[in-house]
Amino acid sequence: MKRRALCLLLIVMMIIGFTACGKKDNEVNESGDNEKKDESLTYIMDKGKLILGLDDSFPPMGFRDDADKIVGFDIDLAEAVCEKLGVELVLQPIEWSAKEQELATKRIDCIWNGFSITDERLANLTMSIPYMENTISMVVVNGSDIKSKEDMAGKRLAVQGGSSAEETLNADENTEFRESLGEVNGGFKDYVTALMDLETGNSDAVLMDSVVANYMINEAGKDFVVLDDDLIAEEYAIGFRKGEEALAEAVNEALRECKADGTVEAIATKWFGSDITIIK
Repeated sequence: MKRRALCLLLIVMMIIGFTACGKKDNEVNESGDNEKKDESLTYIMDKGKLILGLDDSFPPMGFRDDADKIVGFDIDLAEAVCEKLGVELVLQPIEWSAKEQELATKRIDCIWNGFSITDERLANLTMSIPYMENTISMVVVNGSDIKSKEDMAGKRLAVQGGSSAEETLNADENTEFRESLGEVNGGFKDYVTALMDLETGNSDAVLMDSVVANYMINEAGKDFVVLDDDLIAEEYAIGFRKGEEALAEAVNEALRECKADGTVEAIATKWFGSDITIIK
């Protein structure tokens, strides 16, 4: 009987010991795993380059010039940030509707191309500090009788697939406006083709970033008008894989340094005529 009781006692002690060791090991592993998970900055520094994913038809943030070279405000700003980090900037054009997948599979390291901050993106990505303000507005041809959202009742609205404009249109707060439309012409791969659809009269308005619309009106000589009755005011930021706080903070610090030393002002003035950034 005593022998049986002793065996039971030993078994209980062994179970308690294994449980304690397991808990301790888990705590160590969890701590270690957390450290290992955020090797984002080390990953970039080790390979010596930052791959930037962009829609290369998004002037003035990132687009192709007459020599087919990718240029733009975001490109110049990214070059300055990469110089601060000591890595090479690599530009990778992507299908904008597949941008999150491109990021998740590590084909790109960040989404940096007039990328708007939204609740959904904040939930699924790590975002940098905001660096520019923007509005999602309707663009119509000059002389159009459309002056407000109410005038779009029964009309045709064009949007780029996977854009923040499309997300804004589908948001709950814009249900009444969306349901008032006669047709939504979606799936355009970029704003350039969406605006061509407007020019041909197949759409009555394009829902898009005002930054892009104003640039195309002022620089490309397009006969468009950006309506004051916008759907939402927003901010641009850089998107990283969820949990990549180390890389995001390094980029944030580089942005702040570029702002402090006048680099941001010079780049913004080149593209917009003045420093319209909001980096703090």
